[in-house]
Amino acid sequence: MRFLAASLILAAALVARAQTNSVREMALQDCFAEALTHNFDIQYERYAPDISLDELNEAYAGYDPEFTLSGEHSHNRFPGPSDLALTNGYPYQDENTFSSGLTGVLPTGGSYNFSGSVQDITTLDSSGGSAGVAVTQPLLKNFWIDGTRLAITAAKNNLKQSDQALRSQVITTVTAVEVAYYELIYARENVKVQEEALGLAQQQYSDDKARVDIGTVAQSGGTLEQDEASVAQDRANLIAAQFGFVQAQNTLKNLITDKYTSWHDTDISPGTMDAVKQLFDLQDSWTKGMTQRPDLIEAKIGVEQQGIQLKYDKNQIWPEIDLTGSYGFNGAGQEFSDSLGQIRAGDRPYYSYGAQLSVPLSNAHARNVYKADRDVDRQLLLKLKELEQNILVQIDNDVKNAESTWESVDATREARVAAEAALHAEQEKYQVGKSTTFVVLQLQNTLTAARNAEIRAIANYNESLATLAQDEGSTLERRQIDFKVK
Repeated sequence: MRFLAASLILAAALVARAQTNSVREMALQDCFAEALTHNFDIQYERYAPDISLDELNEAYAGYDPEFTLSGEHSHNRFPGPSDLALTNGYPYQDENTFSSGLTGVLPTGGSYNFSGSVQDITTLDSSGGSAGVAVTQPLLKNFWIDGTRLAITAAKNNLKQSDQALRSQVITTVTAVEVAYYELIYARENVKVQEEALGLAQQQYSDDKARVDIGTVAQSGGTLEQDEASVAQDRANLIAAQFGFVQAQNTLKNLITDKYTSWHDTDISPGTMDAVKQLFDLQDSWTKGMTQRPDLIEAKIGVEQQGIQLKYDKNQIWPEIDLTGSYGFNGAGQEFSDSLGQIRAGDRPYYSYGAQLSVPLSNAHARNVYKADRDVDRQLLLKLKELEQNILVQIDNDVKNAESTWESVDATREARVAAEAALHAEQEKYQVGKSTTFVVLQLQNTLTAARNAEIRAIANYNESLATLAQDEGSTLERRQIDFKVK
């Protein structure tokens, strides 16, 4: 009795909730649209490409030139008599120096330095200065690839990977929404099935009670007790189904909104769920998986990046052979203007050229870094092959599961039709006294189980199609979702 009372209280609460909540009809595509905008995981992952793009721009900043400008005044008092002091009549020397420069690196791995400086020795009434450029260009180490180019390439690949990670998250979320939508339909239909089962049990109880009242059936046979037990059990099943419907509502809402409280008092009314037979081509599904799976594309980009890292590591093993050169103009005079004028005239040039060689005696660091990253590259290749094989196995299982669940749809439909016919025939026999309440109740339970199995099989079939598309990487194309990274 306590169980029955608790069941009635919970049933009343669920019914009251259903009566007070507003209802919003939503097709599957409507749920997709809400999720693409409001799902937390998608919103979170949307930032990844933006972050990667900022990091790429940061890597390109390695080519930004640096400008310097400085000025200095110096005073030097001589410690004793000196030729300089006797020449200029001052026991000290004052000097003003101004210099500027523009330095940076080149895409070839070289570096440049534009510089200029002017010195004015006021106590000697003289000035001097120069302006020119110096360039260093590596021929071996840092020629094919250097740290800046490595960072840029890594940032580009990271941007590609973040795009695929976002696409993967969208596919995962869309699949979860689709499965949750089918589960909601199943939960709703299961409530209907349990309501029908409770109605049958209550009708059986009413019929048997009428028979007992008129003396057609003896009360001592336990007929009414069987009916009451069946009614109580079906009511408990209905309450469980109603709670399952509430849970399915919340699961779907959690996937499509970032403001659950605004959806709390709204019940989603989904559409219908049919089982449409599809023909499967395993080779075509495998091709999709090998070309469209975001995680596989990410893994391939990772292997590519490791290959670039190896190229850089191998380049670092080479000795440094750098060409150096400089060219500019000098100037001198009593005033700043004299020095600057001669520099502008360009009639006092200077230049230099040469080469420098730097060879680490053991080069152990560079060689061992290369060996370690070469082993990492081999590891990544193995993981890539393993992932490819796992994808093939997943898709193979998905296809077989979809084919199996389709057969279950047919089988459960036939079982439900047969159970309906069996119950109808037994009820007719019961009406003429050729059957018992126990048999009728058993067939009612069989029909309820058959109805539930049928809607479960339809849901499983549709969910298996969603899973197959997810493992192929074709979810967005299948659902005609045009999702692009900003």
